[in-house]
Amino acid sequence: MSELKHTPLHDLHVELGAKLVPFAGYEMPVQYPLGVKKEHEHTRTACGLFDVSHMGQLLLRGPAPAEALETLVPGDIVGLPEGMQRYTMFTSEDGGILDDLMVVNAGNHLYLVVNAACKAQDIAHLRRGLPDGHELEELDRGLIAIQGPRTAEVLKRLCPEVSELVFMQHGHFEIDGIPVWISRSGYTGEDGFEISVPADQTDTLTRRLLAEPEVEAIGLGARDSLRLEAGLCLYGHDIDTTTTPVEAGLIWAISKPRRRDGERHGGFPGADLILHQVAEKDHRRKRVGLLGEGRAPVREGAPLLDADGNEIGRVTSGGFGPSVGKPVALGYVTLANTEVGTTVYAEVRGKHLPMTVSKTPFVTPGYHRGS
Repeated sequence: MSELKHTPLHDLHVELGAKLVPFAGYEMPVQYPLGVKKEHEHTRTACGLFDVSHMGQLLLRGPAPAEALETLVPGDIVGLPEGMQRYTMFTSEDGGILDDLMVVNAGNHLYLVVNAACKAQDIAHLRRGLPDGHELEELDRGLIAIQGPRTAEVLKRLCPEVSELVFMQHGHFEIDGIPVWISRSGYTGEDGFEISVPADQTDTLTRRLLAEPEVEAIGLGARDSLRLEAGLCLYGHDIDTTTTPVEAGLIWAISKPRRRDGERHGGFPGADLILHQVAEKDHRRKRVGLLGEGRAPVREGAPLLDADGNEIGRVTSGGFGPSVGKPVALGYVTLANTEVGTTVYAEVRGKHLPMTVSKTPFVTPGYHRGS
């Protein structure tokens, strides 16, 4: 087994008393002394700080970086305004999802953030697939996410102009003399910001943020329960190479200009299958939200059954939702069982626990979209 990598905040995690676990090749904090439930609740009511420096940060340069990236993703990158960010996916030739990522139009280049576990394969995929003349740079930077309803007021004290950003907008700023790139987005369903910072200044900035009374350090455990309540996919669990964007309920991420009748239709791996599924609704299963009863969580891998005991799918993520007060899950079921309000049954240790197909997100999003 190869030695685990450390983020620029590793020493701070140890100092704060974090429980560290292996994650995507890194030693990462799963929780702090506050505990997962209280960390979750603090993020929903105040401001949580997450170390996400294990994720891949890349710059794509060249004569036409947006057009180049569109050969690998189904998103509208050419039409992305400067200073804005978009969610998209790398797709495979058979329509599966290789990874999901964020893309920022940074003017004469693109800034990409990819998942930690897929970082090496994404870089190889880009270098293989990009047209000649385009250059990919892997950055050595820290990445901090701060999330929660009081986050904007915290940042406004340190950098007033950041509060002018709206959801999915990106800009370059300074906090206490430290140059930072900030996007107003995140993975919890709350208003929040992701801050890219030079690696050697990540610890200094993080300590400055943690000095604010509303801010607590939050680990991977609460990050997972928060994103699950927000109905957001986790790569390798809710989406992977065996799921298409349409099955995953991510049709909204297949931009209209890239669809069959769009001005730049297709042109990405797996386009024929994916765009057929978009237009014809010709797929056998779909990702749905599931709400349980009582307090017993339903975990990943649990079979999902219909009223007659026939297996109709599986849970891909699940746990207890502290803000919802019920078990929450994401999973795939056959199309006949996707209607909101349908009762399905999760098989857990021989018991059949009822779950209701529900809309996601399970909590009301707090994203700041402007006036």
